[in-house]
Amino acid sequence: MVGKRVPIAVAEGDGIGPEIMAATLHILAQAGAALDIHRIEIGEKVYLQGIKEGITAQTWETIRHTEALLKAPITTPQGGGFKSLNVTIRTSLGLYANVRPCISYYPIIKTKHPGMDVVIIRENEEDLYTGIEYHQTPDTYHALKVITRPASEKIIRYAFDYAVTHKRKKVTCFTKDNILKLSDGLFHKVFDEIAQQYPSIENEHWIVDIGAAKLADTPTAFDVLVLPNLYGDILSDVAAQIAGSVGLAGSANIGDQGAMFEAIHGSAPRRAGQNLANPSGLLLAAVLMLAHIGQPEVAKRIHNAWLTTLEDGLHTYDIFTDRLSKKQVGTKEFAEAVVERLGATPQQLKQVEYAAPHQQQKKQAKYQEKIRVPKQLEGVDIFIYREGSLEGLMEQLKKIDPLPFELSMIRNRGTRVWPHGMHETFCVDNWCCRYLLTTPSEGISHRHIAELLHRLADVGLDFTSVETLCSFDSIAGYTRI
Repeated sequence: MVGKRVPIAVAEGDGIGPEIMAATLHILAQAGAALDIHRIEIGEKVYLQGIKEGITAQTWETIRHTEALLKAPITTPQGGGFKSLNVTIRTSLGLYANVRPCISYYPIIKTKHPGMDVVIIRENEEDLYTGIEYHQTPDTYHALKVITRPASEKIIRYAFDYAVTHKRKKVTCFTKDNILKLSDGLFHKVFDEIAQQYPSIENEHWIVDIGAAKLADTPTAFDVLVLPNLYGDILSDVAAQIAGSVGLAGSANIGDQGAMFEAIHGSAPRRAGQNLANPSGLLLAAVLMLAHIGQPEVAKRIHNAWLTTLEDGLHTYDIFTDRLSKKQVGTKEFAEAVVERLGATPQQLKQVEYAAPHQQQKKQAKYQEKIRVPKQLEGVDIFIYREGSLEGLMEQLKKIDPLPFELSMIRNRGTRVWPHGMHETFCVDNWCCRYLLTTPSEGISHRHIAELLHRLADVGLDFTSVETLCSFDSIAGYTRI
C-alpha cells in the first residue's frame, strides 16, 4: 500500500510490553505499514546491567537514525538513583510536545461523558520534571520548578497550530498563576500573547484546580488543552480514565528532529505473560506514528478496524462488561480480531480520517527570539540551616555588617517570620534571609554577595543555597512578600 519503508526504532519494554508490542506489530504488518524496524533494548534489563540511564550510547545512535521510536511501557527499578527513562528520552531528543487524544467510545465503552473529545497538549521538557531536587537540611527538601519563555512559546504555538490543522475551535490554558505568579504567570502571559495571533481560534484560561474539576465534570466544555508539564501529566491520565479507560489512550511526543510514540499506561508486571493485556493504547500510539511518518491511509485503516472490533464486542478483560461486551478475548486474540476487520468501518462509532503529516506545524512551533531587556542585581536570598528559634538566628545575624545590603526579611517555608511575624507560625530548620541593597542607585555585584557569604560563614552560619534577586526592565523578578 505504501512505497518506501520508513526506519523506526522499536522497544518492546518490560512487563506486558513484549506482548502488546507483538500484537501491535502484527496488526501494522497485516495492514501494510511500510516500516523498516530496528529493535532496541531499553528499560529494566539495561538498568540492571548497571546503566542507570536505562539506555546505552549505541541505542541512542539507533534512535537518532530513525524517523520515530515506538516504545512499549518500561519498568524503572526502585531505589538506586535510577532516573526516569521516559523523561530522559523526551528531554535529550527535544521532544517538547506531548499530544494525548482523550476520546469516549460511547455506547461501546462505559463512560459518564458520551460526547468527550479532548486533546491534551502538554509541555514535555521542563517544569518540575527537570528533576532538580536538593536535600538541604535534615528536615528540608527543595525541588526547582523551571518554566522558560522559549519552551512556553513553543508548546503554546504548537497547540494553536494543532487546533488550526485539526479544525478544532478552542484552546484552553491551565495554570496556577494565582499562586505561582512568576513561573505559571509566564506561561499564562505567553498564552495570551500567542492567542492574539490566532483570531479564528477561541481561547480561554482556567486556574488548574477549578479547571480540573470542570474537566472531570464537563469535559465537553473543552477542546484542546495546553498545560505545563506536571499539570498536563496528571490531567491527561484523568481525562483518559473518565473517557473510558487509561488502557485505551496512546500518546505522541513530538520534536523538531524526532518523535516517540507510546501508550500512557505502565508496564503492569502483575499481568505479564498471561495473554491478558489490552494492546489498544500502544496500537493507537502506533496509529499516531503512522500519520506522523506519512502513512495516513494505513493509520486510517487500522484505526477504523480497531473501532469496528470494539463495536463487535470483542474486548479484553479491562474493558469487558456483561452488558456491553460479547466476548472476552486475550491480547493475541484481540490483535487477530483487528486484523480480520481491516478494511471495515464502524457503524456506531465515528469513523476516523488522517491527513498527511503536518510539517508546516512543526516549523512554526519554534521559539521567536525576543529583545532582551536590562537586568539589574538588587539583592540576594540566602537559605540558612539552623536548628532552634528565630531569636537565636537573629542574634547571630546581628554580629555581621551586611553593607552594602540590609536584612529586609526572614521567611520560613515561604512565610514571613521577621519583621512582623506571628508566634503561631510553625518553623523548620531552613530559614530564608533576604538582603536588599541599601541604596539602589549605587548598584552591586556578585563580589558583594560573595563577601556577605564570607561574613555569614565567619559567625558560624551554614547557608545551603543562594538565589540572586534581579529586576528586568525595572520589574522585580522575584516574589516580594
